[in-house]
Amino acid sequence: MSDEWKVSYRDLRDWLEMVQEVGELKIVKGATWQEDIGMATEMLHQVEGSPAVLFDEISDYPAGYRVLVNALRSEKRLGITAGLPKDLNKLDLSMALSKKFKKCKPIPPQYVDNGPILENVHLDDEINLLEFPSPIWHEHDGGRYIGTGSYDITRDPDNGWVNLGTYRVMVHDEKHVGFYISPGKHGRMHRDKYFARKEPCPLAIVVGGDPLLFWAGCTELPYELCEYDWAGGVRGEPYKVIKGQITGLPIPVDAEIVLEGFAYYDDLKTEGPFGEWTGYYGSGFHQEPRVEIKAVYHRNNPIILACPPNCPPDEQAFFRAIIRSPLLKEQMETAGIPDVKAVWCHEVGGSRLLTAVAIKQRYPGHAMQAGHVASQCHIGAYCGRYVVVVDDDVDVSNLEELMWAMCTRSDPATSIDIIHRAWSTPLDPRISPEDKDKGRLWNSRAIIDATKPYDWKDDFPVVNIPSPERKKKTMEKFGYLLK
Repeated sequence: MSDEWKVSYRDLRDWLEMVQEVGELKIVKGATWQEDIGMATEMLHQVEGSPAVLFDEISDYPAGYRVLVNALRSEKRLGITAGLPKDLNKLDLSMALSKKFKKCKPIPPQYVDNGPILENVHLDDEINLLEFPSPIWHEHDGGRYIGTGSYDITRDPDNGWVNLGTYRVMVHDEKHVGFYISPGKHGRMHRDKYFARKEPCPLAIVVGGDPLLFWAGCTELPYELCEYDWAGGVRGEPYKVIKGQITGLPIPVDAEIVLEGFAYYDDLKTEGPFGEWTGYYGSGFHQEPRVEIKAVYHRNNPIILACPPNCPPDEQAFFRAIIRSPLLKEQMETAGIPDVKAVWCHEVGGSRLLTAVAIKQRYPGHAMQAGHVASQCHIGAYCGRYVVVVDDDVDVSNLEELMWAMCTRSDPATSIDIIHRAWSTPLDPRISPEDKDKGRLWNSRAIIDATKPYDWKDDFPVVNIPSPERKKKTMEKFGYLLK
């Protein structure tokens, strides 16, 4: 890979230095873990382009035990994370990511013997998870969550495939955490295989580390593709890992904090409630597997990378929209859909509930074909709701343009297809409590054809908006009026 495609930082601390250099990092001292950090994070999440914030000297904790929030809430910081220019808007950044993904080839991790994560290793009676300032993120949460910007490392017991997945992690006590994984996720598949055999599931939880690897951990990558390999390809070099002393799982040597242990099929404890990415307490509290932590690794002055969900459009919705959109476009093209011009997984729907697809119509039924594939390929299948297909004269990332096209080019009686019993989640607020109790974790999808009707599209009324050339000329001549 050429140098222009490489990520230039080594770890989270290098990343923070780069973010500080471009003026997008603020440091707050003296905040409380009980309330202040959660309140500030919620506020930051609701403002696009708000800074990353590093909390230090947190109440009840020594200086140096830090929490980083809002890391990926700007195009500039996402550009740094992905090794792309820092001056791109969100749509251009998404398109640049699409081009980069097509150039990248997976690079497996490289095993080494030592690294910063081994600066502090706690075993047995030395383990105390309350050593770290895990916040309470939302006012109705059931406890402290150390894992929000984390990822869990698991291994398939059949073929050895290693997966990194972002699932919430709740602190139960000094030596135990709980973790929730929605059915159908890759980490859940691994865990279920161990539990079906009545065996403990080995687990390593990376609480703070490279933002790119976290980004990979909360993205729907293809089945059996390891996130280390994918992110290594994006980075342009292999991730360095060590073998965990307890599980043998690959642990990144530049991580900030890693918890290693086992989840047991017959050891359950109440987990939740937790405010989720839909903007609701969708799943309440349930009995979930408890993880016994057997080893804790951390660097000196460790940093918790935090990304708690809030009501969208929040930080998660923002960066997921930028990465999920090009991946969805790629999967649609792989499925054989021609002339997909743009895709946007809208932030207001948490990057899942509202998807927009722009196509250049080539044949009758093209729009509905594109919408159905977008709703059911791997990127789009989990907890979707609405897919709107438009012509390529519409900016799919612009919510107002999308709604204008839907309102003026679709007909409620003839332009909407409904898919029943699609893949959803207990976090879906629209599934009734009764259905959740019975495991009916599915929902419906609306595919809305908001393109000009194919059979008379050439006779469709001419739009009353300026051409791109006229818009450019207007800005050049009169743009000063907007300043």
